[in-house]
Amino acid sequence: MAVALTAAPLVGTAQAHSAASGTLSFGGEAGEPISGGQSYEYTAGAVQLFDVQGSTDQNGLTVAIDAQEGTLWRLIVAAPDGQKLTEGTTYTGTKQWPYAEPQDPELTFSGTDNGTEKWCNTSSGSFTIEHISFGPYGYVRALDATFEQYCNGSTVPLRGAVHAVMPEPPAELALEANVDADGTVDVPDGRITVGGTVTCNKPASVSLTGQVFQVQRKATPGASYQTTVACTPGAPVPWSVSLTSLEPGTSFQPGTATMRSRAQADDRDYPVTVDTGQQETAVTLSKA
Repeated sequence: MAVALTAAPLVGTAQAHSAASGTLSFGGEAGEPISGGQSYEYTAGAVQLFDVQGSTDQNGLTVAIDAQEGTLWRLIVAAPDGQKLTEGTTYTGTKQWPYAEPQDPELTFSGTDNGTEKWCNTSSGSFTIEHISFGPYGYVRALDATFEQYCNGSTVPLRGAVHAVMPEPPAELALEANVDADGTVDVPDGRITVGGTVTCNKPASVSLTGQVFQVQRKATPGASYQTTVACTPGAPVPWSVSLTSLEPGTSFQPGTATMRSRAQADDRDYPVTVDTGQQETAVTLSKA
């Protein structure tokens, strides 16, 4: 869609959440291309989606309104590269992505009105951040802003305002992984079973990777593993893997082995991957 082609890319955004309260209003006089000389107003709770998403670096944000089938609007604003959107600041001389230079603020307002695309090939203008409050990873808690856009060289401006209060930001994913100090080994085939637990404060798909090796007098058997655990909050979730040595002519034996492990999971609410880092644990392998 044309809307997507005119949208400046943000540096990661949180999952969409409908605003707790808010309004988007805009309009222009006759001859203004986007509004067609009409005035519009949309209220959170009366539309399918009223969302404000900020980039992780707090440089830009997108206001998304899905009013009904065939009607949606997108407001994208951004400070110059390397700067954060700042409360009480008016950004002038805006340009539309991808024509903006690093030193230029960006502004694009476009949409689809009852199936008719409304967008600019080029635009200029300004916007004012009257109030903004951020949460984790650029989550926008609240926003009050006004904007003025001149589309395709028109001298007739589109003027608008957005006011939004978002729900309290979701908790950031907290992840912990532990390795059991004891494992088993089948003799004589040398197949070991090792494992541990993962703990999380909200549902997450946890990827576990690592290696197990055992220093013996004449050999060093070793194996790698990768498994996925559906972690749910409330109690540690157990996991285990069964492995045989990948080193030719070697096999695990009862005794002590070294296990290196790592856990990673994407936060379902924020554009971030939580990584526990690699941990090393001595595991006692007992005969099964």
